[in-house]
Amino acid sequence: MALKQPPYRPPPQVFGPAWTLLYGLMGYSAYRAYSVGLAPTASIEQHLLTKQGATLYTIQLGLNLIWMPLFFVAKRPIEATIDIVALTGVTGYLTYVWGQVDGVAGWALVPYLAWLGFATYLSAGVGYLNNWDTASKEVDFPPSSKATDTKYVDEK
Repeated sequence: MALKQPPYRPPPQVFGPAWTLLYGLMGYSAYRAYSVGLAPTASIEQHLLTKQGATLYTIQLGLNLIWMPLFFVAKRPIEATIDIVALTGVTGYLTYVWGQVDGVAGWALVPYLAWLGFATYLSAGVGYLNNWDTASKEVDFPPSSKATDTKYVDEK
């Protein structure tokens, strides 16, 4: 069983291919920014923006990494939503910075930024619809069957 979900939540099968595409675009964006910004012909400003973008890129990877354990393992939807809002902001700034280094690098991050906006809506929506408490809805077994190792959500 699942937590109460906001409208327009895509089916679970969408998330794997979507993230595969988005990580590919993130990697391509980093490659483009580094190739252009650290090239011998790059200006000092491009070189500095590339380094700044590398820091932002690392920060956004860290924020991206901790969202899933916050939301699904620790069952902390408030902290997960704060994390994804920060992630969206950092990625927005990264898109701007790397867009100044190389237009293609900036545009390659736009789908990721759009997805993060939608993911922020989903994260906040699940939190809100479940009264910002997802841990207390977990039960050890579904109401009408025998106990298993799987955790289920009691939407009562």
